[in-house]
Amino acid sequence: MSGFVRAASAEWVKIRSVRSTVVALSLFAFVALGLGWVVANGFSAGGPKTDALLPVFFGLLTAQLVLVTFAVATVGAEFSTGTIRASLAAVPSRGRLFAAKMTSVGLTVAAAALVVELAVFGLVRLVIGDAAAPLTAWWTVQSLLGGWIHLTLLSVFTAAIAVMLRSTVVTLSVLLPVLFLSGQGLGNIEAIKPVAQYLPDQVGLVIMHLTRPGDPQFGRDYGPWEGILLLVLWTVAALVGGWLVMRRRDA
Repeated sequence: MSGFVRAASAEWVKIRSVRSTVVALSLFAFVALGLGWVVANGFSAGGPKTDALLPVFFGLLTAQLVLVTFAVATVGAEFSTGTIRASLAAVPSRGRLFAAKMTSVGLTVAAAALVVELAVFGLVRLVIGDAAAPLTAWWTVQSLLGGWIHLTLLSVFTAAIAVMLRSTVVTLSVLLPVLFLSGQGLGNIEAIKPVAQYLPDQVGLVIMHLTRPGDPQFGRDYGPWEGILLLVLWTVAALVGGWLVMRRRDA
């Protein structure tokens, strides 16, 4: 077994052995399913079928706050408590330890996001019936795939930021207001939309059919996969930053 696989396995043991993981992922599912059900029950079937994706992603995008908190806390807790020293003693290669942490967090979030997203989609279809987005349509598959990538990469992005800031509280204090609370509203204000539309929490909205290019009020200047590419670039930048900080700063 390679050193990276052993390190990643150890990180996975840390994640699954704490009660907060079950609590956080269960809360993520509860919020996504609950809000999906509420919005689906108030859904009007008079518009285009693409509008039927709103109940699916409204709940998921609200519940992503739980995923982000989980990702940040999973990484940041070791810096806050000082147990990062024990981790570095077990895995002296800081690059390997960083990669193992990001991989374990990413795979955990990816698995949870996939299961919950499909469950929400199934629940919404059950509630709104014939007005639901057809699973056989490419735009539906594309939206579900893009939504899953969005949830996963955004969580990895925030986990890498937590490594740079080395604190759960500081990271959440910065990210939640700037990216996830203010961003959802500020991204639609005309004066700052040209900049705000490129924030990490905004770039996935097109592929999820929550906005579209050309819309006079909520439109973006990029298409669905261009938005996902922007999120990939944001995530890569955060990973590089986290790796540099992990290498150069003391535990």
